[in-house]
Amino acid sequence: MVGTFLVYLIQASFFITRQIRIHNFLEKTKKKKDAKVEKREGDESGVVEKEQEKLRRKVTELIRKQKLPAVRRIVKDYDESRPWSQEAKAKVGSRLIELLIHTAYIQPPADQLCEGPPDIRPAFIHTALSITRVDKKTSRRYGVIKCDPVVLKGLERSARHMVIPYMPMLVPPVKWMGYDKGAYFFLPSYIMRTHGSKQQREAMKIASKAQLEQVFEALDTLGSTKWRVNKRVLDVVDRIWNSGGRLAHLVDRDDVPLPEKPDTEDESLLKKWKWKLRNAKKENRERHSLRCDTELKLSVARKMKDEEGFYYPHNVDFRGRAYPMHPYLNHLGSDMCRGILEFAEGRPLGNVGLRWLKIHLANLYAGGVDKLSYEGRVSFTENHLDEIFDSADKPLEGNRWWLRAEDPFQCLAACINLSEALRSSSPETYVSYLPIHQDGSCNGLQHYAALGRDKLGAAAVNLMAGEKPADVYSGIAARVLDIMREDAQKDPTSFPDALQARALLDQVDRKLVKQTVMTSVYGVTYIGARDQIMRRLKERGTQLDDSQTFGASCYAAKVTLTALEEMFEAARSIMSWLGECAKIIASENQPVRWTTPLGLPVVQPYRKLGRHLIKTSLQILTLQRETEKVMVKRQRTAFPPNFVHSLDGSHMMMTAIACKRAGMNFAGVHDSFWTHACDVDQLNTILREKFIELYDAPILENLLESFEESFPTLTFPPLPERGDFDLREVLRSTYFFN
Repeated sequence: MVGTFLVYLIQASFFITRQIRIHNFLEKTKKKKDAKVEKREGDESGVVEKEQEKLRRKVTELIRKQKLPAVRRIVKDYDESRPWSQEAKAKVGSRLIELLIHTAYIQPPADQLCEGPPDIRPAFIHTALSITRVDKKTSRRYGVIKCDPVVLKGLERSARHMVIPYMPMLVPPVKWMGYDKGAYFFLPSYIMRTHGSKQQREAMKIASKAQLEQVFEALDTLGSTKWRVNKRVLDVVDRIWNSGGRLAHLVDRDDVPLPEKPDTEDESLLKKWKWKLRNAKKENRERHSLRCDTELKLSVARKMKDEEGFYYPHNVDFRGRAYPMHPYLNHLGSDMCRGILEFAEGRPLGNVGLRWLKIHLANLYAGGVDKLSYEGRVSFTENHLDEIFDSADKPLEGNRWWLRAEDPFQCLAACINLSEALRSSSPETYVSYLPIHQDGSCNGLQHYAALGRDKLGAAAVNLMAGEKPADVYSGIAARVLDIMREDAQKDPTSFPDALQARALLDQVDRKLVKQTVMTSVYGVTYIGARDQIMRRLKERGTQLDDSQTFGASCYAAKVTLTALEEMFEAARSIMSWLGECAKIIASENQPVRWTTPLGLPVVQPYRKLGRHLIKTSLQILTLQRETEKVMVKRQRTAFPPNFVHSLDGSHMMMTAIACKRAGMNFAGVHDSFWTHACDVDQLNTILREKFIELYDAPILENLLESFEESFPTLTFPPLPERGDFDLREVLRSTYFFN
């Protein structure tokens, strides 16, 4: 709570300060009416006065047109006052919070009895909490602002009425022209989310417009896609939400009841009660957060539902991945958000589109159906038409088949769309607004396989053609099971892990290894893999006790990482090479930096943080500041995944630009590309061609060359060996993106 108050109150102070600066500028440049002697034409001060009057008129006109960013830029050059320091902001913010605490009270309830004193209590309380760190056996005290439960409940109800900045736009966003030029008309807009990284901000500012031209065009393309609210799906969401949630992955609107304290002095029973109480409170905090989040998303949906269409301005993170600037209801969000949104422009399905709509519905139902061939998915949909019609007609009163889907609200939207198409006089001419998704197959490993020209890895992640989609998770699980079967045959006296292997034989499946395979792209460690597998085993409620589960998890993690190294040897060698290069650079106290294939400069922001203590009217605050010292380990471990993310961001942008030029609607969610059903075949051709174009370039060679140019005195390891996989195979791979 304290963080939120600090942000909002300091923001208010900023707006007041800005208005004061504009007012001071207008006063300073106002023509003096009581001047006794007029300035001669050639007089220097007269020229200055004329220039100031000209600027004053310009600022007044810009204010009238509500072009506030332009006003601020002009005023900034003439502002002699210094900006607030971080210390000043913290002190003012703390004082404002203190005033709020002293003046905000809960009103007495209407049914309060007259005899007793009025039940008036503070809405907010400033107190201190002690947090004990078990691993270090130390404790620290933190100042917090606590809300009265009545206020907390009110926040849930009032979330829908919040003033939300960076709402979707009703007109196309301003085209990007520079670091802070584009997107919203009046709100400050920056093309990159630098999160305070000074070097990244400077790198973006000095990059030329020509260098960033393709990035600008891609973001403009994403921002020009017009969306609207699917009212039928929103109506179902509202009905479920108003009935208490709990369905279709919506959070329960009620809290978990807190367990009553047992009337006993038995320490073991009291300990169990405290544990249950702690868990219940944690669950309720999480539910509160999810309820507020849901209210905010639904608030935006309700505001936009009667609009003919709206747009999402986009910007990028420091790696070059694109995101909508509006934070709540967008297509990167939850299943609920995606189900509520659809394209504002419709297109006739055609024969091709009708088939893709059936495939899309099967993909959303999932549960193994999405691993079938395309024909198998079409058959699944056609075999469930009665359930699909029932879901569309009676989503809550009928059989609720759509609720069994992995993505229920998106599945419902597809059921409605397909039902309307099939019931029309001509399904092929039915106009569909539904976005159809084409998703990468463990996309990070696809990029590594292409970088390393790795045949084995390429086959595992659908870079090569197959009769049905290859499932990398099932492939790794099968290899893990083979290794464990071999180990289970060994003598436990000479090979202790034989016992672990025997205990795990009936537990190995794709779900057990999926998270570890997914995070292998991010350089998952042995400890990370062990913890992931241990969570899966505990979820299943196996017969193993805690120590046995730990031992089994250690063994399973070791075997899973071995299977990954066997199947993705090239990926591992490239990860190691990238990490080694980063370590060499960071050892010189320099951040790793590179330029993406589309010209975006990237600087890894990981630096050690220093502490700065500020004494305020509330308490002593500890502020963190970046130091000049880079975090060597973080620079090394983060570089491989960040580099691959910059490549998948480049692929998405290249595809977006090509789709726009081909006259298609396009939306992207990192490794998931969306378009109309009738255009899916064309999208598939384009995204494959752009993937080949991306990796036809000598990406690793260019990276090494840039490192050697920037650090001529350092010696970098030679490039890892590459295989002989032919990238053109991607053109023939039906399930590369599917």
